Amino acid sequence: MLDVKFIREHQDEVQTAARNKGIDLDVAELLRCDVAQSTLLHEIENLKKQKNELNDAMKSAKDGEERAVIIEKGKAVKEQLDALEPQYREALAAFRAFMVQVPTIPSSDTPIGKNGDDNVEIMRWGASHEFDFIPKDYSQLGKDLDLIDMEKGARVAGFRGYYLKNDGVSLVMAMMMYAINKMIAKGYKPFIPPTLVNGFALFGSGYFKGLEYNPEIDEIYQIASTDKEATGETSKEKKFLVGTAEPSLLAYYADEVLKEEDLPIRVFGFSPCYRSEIGSYGKDTKGMYRVHEFMKVEQVVVTKANVEESTLLQEEMVAIAKEIHEDLGLPYRVVQICTGDMSAGKYRAFDIEAWLPGSQRWAETGSASNFLDWQARRLNIKYVDTKGNKKFAYLLNDTALPSVRPFLAILENYQQQDGSVIVPEVLRPYMHGKEIITPW
Repeated sequence: MLDVKFIREHQDEVQTAARNKGIDLDVAELLRCDVAQSTLLHEIENLKKQKNELNDAMKSAKDGEERAVIIEKGKAVKEQLDALEPQYREALAAFRAFMVQVPTIPSSDTPIGKNGDDNVEIMRWGASHEFDFIPKDYSQLGKDLDLIDMEKGARVAGFRGYYLKNDGVSLVMAMMMYAINKMIAKGYKPFIPPTLVNGFALFGSGYFKGLEYNPEIDEIYQIASTDKEATGETSKEKKFLVGTAEPSLLAYYADEVLKEEDLPIRVFGFSPCYRSEIGSYGKDTKGMYRVHEFMKVEQVVVTKANVEESTLLQEEMVAIAKEIHEDLGLPYRVVQICTGDMSAGKYRAFDIEAWLPGSQRWAETGSASNFLDWQARRLNIKYVDTKGNKKFAYLLNDTALPSVRPFLAILENYQQQDGSVIVPEVLRPYMHGKEIITPW
């Protein structure tokens, strides 16, 4: 969400950003809605002022005749309010519906494009492993080594369900512990945040496309059952499962006024993640590449409203993710996201993709995004600068390490001719020194 004053002063740039991001937004109509709701609000405020003045006048009325005149005026004011207030609510709703669609103007170095095909590769690291045999894909390796069971996962959990087993569990948990310790060493404070959250956290971070949850387009799971409040009453709050720790971590600072000297705040969260994947119907229907639940270590930074500094912090976060891939010995590339593949709030974004030699494909293993103040305005996260001015903070996030795709990349890149898989050296301390995975 942007400041309407900024939109008014940069109408053409905002309209261009919406067009480049594939957002159907009429900025001129948005501004007309703003004028309409502002005008109605001004009229309502004037009428309420008159109402208060009439109430005061009634107290000092000298006789019944004067009170009768005041009463008639009061009725007229009430009738006007009764007519205007529904109009105002309708105009405000229309204005807000427009405002949630308004995109952040992307950075000048963001590629212009229609979809993911127009993303731009900016670097690669590591050569693909050379095999003197035909490498297996992760599905075959997982089956042969008894690490993954997709059939029983689908029977128990439905489509995209899976079981991790045996050394598959140990390897994934080693990855998570390694990433947690890496982030702590980098100066990020650890959190295990809630994964069951109220809607404001998801709206505020941009995981609702509109003002409220829409199951047709939002890749979020809503919890059907209701909670009880501390009073014993049934809660009216709708609850959702997060797809990443980002919403919970950002919402931790909602409605707070931070101090500039405490910025940037660097935190990370370990959490289960849940994604409905409704927008991926028909994609990756076999195997474990695209699933409904997994684990992830996520980086989040809250910083002051300075574009240059936020860009440097984003580079820092990407560098950590790159270092993790290099520590794991996974060939990877960094891709800069184009406008058409970028969500409304993002200013600048990158993906990291690991190479899967058995599957012969790149696998997205992380995404780094700078939202500037777009999320902070929704969540009301501010700070006081050195001059005493309150400003909205800039918010950034990046994947440190998810549990699934790097796990698949390790299986494929570290496989041996006999079907075993070498454990990356940095993970061995978390697996009691185990160096090779063989069938149980």
